[in-house]
Amino acid sequence: MSDDDNSPISTREASRLFAGLKSAPALVLAVSGGPDSVALMWLMARWQRSLARAPRLTVVTVDHGLRREAAREAREVKRLAAELGLPHRTLRWRGAKPRTGLPAAAREARYRLLADAARAVGASHVLTAHTRDDQAETLLMRLLRGSGLAGLSAMASFSERDGIVLARPLLDVSKSQLIATLKRAKVGFADDPTNRDTAFTRPRLRALLPLLAAEGGDIRNLARLATRLARANAAVEVLADGAERFLRLRDRGDAPQAGQRSFEASAFAALPDEVRLRLLLRAINALGHEGPAELGKVETLMSVLDQAIAASLRAGTDRRPILKQTLGGALISLAGGRIQIAPAPARRRKGEIGAGEGGS
Repeated sequence: MSDDDNSPISTREASRLFAGLKSAPALVLAVSGGPDSVALMWLMARWQRSLARAPRLTVVTVDHGLRREAAREAREVKRLAAELGLPHRTLRWRGAKPRTGLPAAAREARYRLLADAARAVGASHVLTAHTRDDQAETLLMRLLRGSGLAGLSAMASFSERDGIVLARPLLDVSKSQLIATLKRAKVGFADDPTNRDTAFTRPRLRALLPLLAAEGGDIRNLARLATRLARANAAVEVLADGAERFLRLRDRGDAPQAGQRSFEASAFAALPDEVRLRLLLRAINALGHEGPAELGKVETLMSVLDQAIAASLRAGTDRRPILKQTLGGALISLAGGRIQIAPAPARRRKGEIGAGEGGS
């Protein structure tokens, strides 16, 4: 993109941004009514008209039912979509809303509804209007939460969610460029006051960005850091894939039973820490039944596992379990020089006879 963050996006620049989407049969555009998503809709409509054969576009607005203004904003998006010749649907997040973790719950509901809408119209992709500014804020949020390398990679341009490709074609575009684009086109947009509500984490971090920029940590540099971390994360994923194949080759006659994973303990212990963490995370998330495991808990498990492996190597081969622990709905055990990971027995409800073993 142009180094001038206040310049409108040209037709040529938009064509480059959307080039990877030309062969899609249909696309869903997630449009809330704010400047970023309205700019995405306007740019996509202009791009579609420039092509002899273009994907079908459907505009979808999700009304979370959290603000009275949301219904009016959805109607305004519908009006603008009609002017651009695009079909529009408003989807509502119904049911009780959580008292805590509301932004995360609303985000999950939004993506679920968007994926449903994409399947309904035969779309292969859902497009969101995340910008370079959003990328920088996401990096800061995850940094403060102590995320690992994968989390600090922030958002990817393309990812898969619920069988639908989630695309962020504006991830290297600044919000100011999108606003400049709309101003030149004389297109209005909504102002969501929750974007300034300091009761939420993201607006608080947004307010800190000018101070960070004064020290060299501007949005462009933070987004560049996320890109570099994503590159490093991809490299470590390749190493983890290779380590997984290496451990399988060493299994010989000790291959795990169906529905389980097994590693030779001594070979596992010799791998780099980050690779071992990823192998444990993959196995626990694949075989557990309590959702994704927290990185910090897996780090603690690996520390305990290391101590147990060292103790087992000193004591010699013993088929009795040296370690048996549950995490994320998976049962991790060490016995006979091997690490075994399998689904954990379902926890008994309070009042039932007996007690579950281990703990996360």
